[in-house]
Amino acid sequence: MTNADDIWRDVFVTGLKNAHAVENQALALMDRQIDRARNFTEVADRLKAHRLETEGQIVRLETLLSGFDEKPSGLKDAALSLGGNLAALGHSFAEDEILKNALANYAFENFEAASYRALILLAESGGYAEAYDPLRATLEEEVRMARWVDESLPMLVEKHLELRRAGQDASR
Repeated sequence: MTNADDIWRDVFVTGLKNAHAVENQALALMDRQIDRARNFTEVADRLKAHRLETEGQIVRLETLLSGFDEKPSGLKDAALSLGGNLAALGHSFAEDEILKNALANYAFENFEAASYRALILLAESGGYAEAYDPLRATLEEEVRMARWVDESLPMLVEKHLELRRAGQDASR
């Protein structure tokens, strides 16, 4: 018979592995967007900064997983990384690629923030005190990025329209 502590641990570790895979997906998405944001340097610069944060988030997750004698799921990491590349590729054909990316980024960053909120709740309920600070740090980074995406949307829309009116490439 499995006891409640084992179930709690399993759910928490699965959540950490899922978060690790999502962060790898985020790297793939950001890499494609950074490469293509030629006319939107402010977006590329912010994505580069968040990419560095994401690399740190991955390290935090790996450290937490190792504390449970666990490793990230290579299969989940590969699948979501591929998914990130395919999602970015799908937007690359659109005349408003930059806007589609912004909308997708808003949803993605808020999804990540919600995931970390849930992990913090699991850590608190499971008594995994060592996870509080790393998870809260990551949550703050994701909330800050979601806020930036939200606040930058009016600028992106206006710049996209200005470039289109000038006959320039406004998609990226």
